Amino acid sequence: MVEHIPLELPEHPRLAENIMHFARALRRAGLPVGPGRVIDAVRAVQAAGFTDKVDFYWALHACFVNRPEHRATFSQVFRLYWRDPRFLEHMMSMMLPAVRGVQEERKAAAAEKRAAEALLDGLQPEAPEREEDEGETMIEVDASFTMSREERLRTLDFEQMSSAEIAQAKALIARLRLPVKPIASRRTKAALIGSQIDRTRTLRASLRKGGDFGVLSLKEPRIRWPNLVVLCDISGSMSQYSRMVLHFLHAVSNHQGAGWAKVNAFTFGTRLTNITPHMKTRDVDAALAAAGAQAQDWEGGTRIGNCLHDFNRDWSRRVMGQGAVVLLITDGLDRGGDYDLGKETQRIALSSKRLIWLNPLLRWDEFAPKATGIRAMLPHVHSFRASHSIASLQELAEVISHRDDLGEKRRLMQMMNS
Repeated sequence: MVEHIPLELPEHPRLAENIMHFARALRRAGLPVGPGRVIDAVRAVQAAGFTDKVDFYWALHACFVNRPEHRATFSQVFRLYWRDPRFLEHMMSMMLPAVRGVQEERKAAAAEKRAAEALLDGLQPEAPEREEDEGETMIEVDASFTMSREERLRTLDFEQMSSAEIAQAKALIARLRLPVKPIASRRTKAALIGSQIDRTRTLRASLRKGGDFGVLSLKEPRIRWPNLVVLCDISGSMSQYSRMVLHFLHAVSNHQGAGWAKVNAFTFGTRLTNITPHMKTRDVDAALAAAGAQAQDWEGGTRIGNCLHDFNRDWSRRVMGQGAVVLLITDGLDRGGDYDLGKETQRIALSSKRLIWLNPLLRWDEFAPKATGIRAMLPHVHSFRASHSIASLQELAEVISHRDDLGEKRRLMQMMNS
């Protein structure tokens, strides 16, 4: 039985104007809301009425939300604007730095900060008047907040970041590096200072001098660098994480001296798209805009098995080479397809030196390999790691060349087999 709650409208209620302001807040929070949807929302509310808050919520929800990943943002903006018109003081106190002894820091819900920023756009908090009594001790501001702000940002979940924090995170990601060790090769090359004697070149030089040996010719092993291949899931559930990882990939692609022979990038949702040429664009915003325009399935469904099959059929032999390292960024929540997900993952693992699966779901302590897609893919990857924060990307850079690194694979495999 749904409880009927009287609707609380802001002061001087003008329905159309309030819905229009609400729609603007949704658009600033990231929802694709246009004038047509605003008109539809006004008409829907007029038809359904607004005596019941539940009906009012779902009437607006039906007009403004068409993707599952937008539900959390819509819910937060609705709660802040319609339920409590005096949201300003509460949200400002939540977003400002914590003051020791006055406010305890709490973790923001998904999309809550972006919803608050959308409603508070252009507004500045007023400094509260402080009343001092005789003998009163002044409140001490926690100076460690400023010093540890960057460190806190490194561990913050991408989905819980505000718009300002996302911008700061992108600046930090641009400075990250993904170094790799060279691959040992049996082939050698001539060297002035080498570890081995080049017998062939030494004998040839002696023949030119009538059989007299002069200076010994030396050689050293050739240095060969592997390719980096990135397969990034851009479905609705991975949208925010994929954008941040692609920023990281852009920084790696444009950093000279990282060691990679070539960086190849692919996105997939309902189809596979090669975005490698766009990653060479120096401007990261222009690069991702061009990649997003080419990948028409951004924030769509997921058919991981089909996309991995297309990669194995069309691109594997072109980009893998010998000793390639593959980063597979996905949550593993496959919506079904025509090809076996486990077999396609196994084929990629056998064709590469290392297949590292980056999954943002590992941010949850209670994560367990229960989904069918995860159970099918996990046995075939070499390492299973998180990708939900800057810190997780830094950890990847530290272990990417360690062949014995399994990440969380061993622990999760034990859960699967128990």
